Amino acid sequence: MKNATTKNKGESYYAKNKKAYHDYIILENFEAGVVLNGAEVKAIKKSQANLKGAFVTVENSEAFLKQAHVTNYKFADIKALDPVRPRKLLLSKKEITTLAQNLEQKGTTIIPLELYPKNGLIKLRIGICKGKKTYDKRETLKKRTQDLEVNQAVKRYK
Repeated sequence: MKNATTKNKGESYYAKNKKAYHDYIILENFEAGVVLNGAEVKAIKKSQANLKGAFVTVENSEAFLKQAHVTNYKFADIKALDPVRPRKLLLSKKEITTLAQNLEQKGTTIIPLELYPKNGLIKLRIGICKGKKTYDKRETLKKRTQDLEVNQAVKRYK
């Protein structure tokens, strides 16, 4: 796992949608498999994927990841693949119905949060999200800076 970005203890990911954590309140998380071809797998393992602006839709009782950008792998035979093509997500029927019901509610959306390795496979963490208001974002930033100051003060006096 040389190319997976590591953060904290043992947590690693290939791509993370940091903007989603800032712009949305995450109500529920799901883990999904992604249908990829070989060149896309290689590109993702080289961290050449971007989830910014991506979203999940449910069509005909199947879930799809849309607008996620996976750069074409430069050593691949097939160069004509669209980097932002829709990719099918592998979820159980129960999870798909839960996602579909939440999509029908006003103000909720399904956002991909991160691509990460798990037992040799590439998994996608998706979240049912509700958009934050501007004042919610400000409160989050205030809380984060206060926590940071407290942690620094604790480190100083140890």
